[in-house]
Amino acid sequence: MRGRTGRAVAAVRKRAARFRWTWPRRIALGLVLVIVVPVLTAGSALRLNFTGDPGDGTLTRGRDAIWLGHAWVDGRKKDADLAAFAARIKGTGIKDLYVHAGPLEHDGTLPAARYPRARWLIEAVHRTLPGLRVQAWLGDRLASEGPDGLRLERAASRDAVTASARQILDAGFDGVHFDLEPLHSGDAHYLSLLDGLHALTRARGVPLSVAAHQIAPLPAAQTVLGGLTGRGKWWSQKYFGQVARRVDQIAVMSYDTWMPLEGLFGGYVAEQTSLALEVTPRSTDLLMGLPFFHENDLGHHGSAETVAAAVRGTRLGLARTDRGRERFGVALYVDFAARDADWAAYRAGWH
Repeated sequence: MRGRTGRAVAAVRKRAARFRWTWPRRIALGLVLVIVVPVLTAGSALRLNFTGDPGDGTLTRGRDAIWLGHAWVDGRKKDADLAAFAARIKGTGIKDLYVHAGPLEHDGTLPAARYPRARWLIEAVHRTLPGLRVQAWLGDRLASEGPDGLRLERAASRDAVTASARQILDAGFDGVHFDLEPLHSGDAHYLSLLDGLHALTRARGVPLSVAAHQIAPLPAAQTVLGGLTGRGKWWSQKYFGQVARRVDQIAVMSYDTWMPLEGLFGGYVAEQTSLALEVTPRSTDLLMGLPFFHENDLGHHGSAETVAAAVRGTRLGLARTDRGRERFGVALYVDFAARDADWAAYRAGWH
């Protein structure tokens, strides 16, 4: 009796031990399936999105742009530098130069001392490169994810930003380009700011341009990311369209994508191009950013985010969504980090 009881107790303990080890393994497996399978599925979809032939009608429309560093307006660049730059872009589709003239102060103001050589640059470009527009690139860090930065919820700050835009146009710039980050999707104060800025630029007959966050690849992507990190990487497609309708030109920062492989990055850019085209009005220039820089960190893998992959992804998205779109181009970020290979890939893939 005691022997049978002992064996029964041992069996119960064995089953209990098996239960303790089996269920954690099952839970772990379930988590792997929940996390890994969607990632693998998304990766396969992106790689597939990078296949095919974009075909005719997906090359430059002569509406491209490039971001230029602060050295062009603070006295470091000279006539020889502009001559070399003019030779570099000859025969390309570049029409707009976003020249860094900021940053703004956190209250929205802009000290004039930050762009002492602006007049020289504007006049030299108009003389050397007729037809190109010199836009002032202004930006600041927003206080959306920390205690310091520009606060768009303050009407006084928005009014100061508009006054800074007026100031920069009075200095002779052909337009103004804003890059305010991190800008969370749905920010109504930003839309209000754009309304005021566009009234100003429209009255002056010059373009209002903005740099835009990427569009969430899945509807719930930003909700999940925001819930986990409190940060905003993506805009909703709806919000992107709301911004695009308030400006003359919108340039997607389609880099720093976290993509580890070139094929995934190219497929991601193709998808971003399609998503942006779907909600950008035909009256607005849509530009897709090209990575003319070579950092390596969690968000940007230089071996994956190549110019060649970005150009091909842009062409694929254009071909699939709106091949005939005229107000479309690419924007090169950024001149001071670019290599000869980047320029060669831009020319070979887009011209």
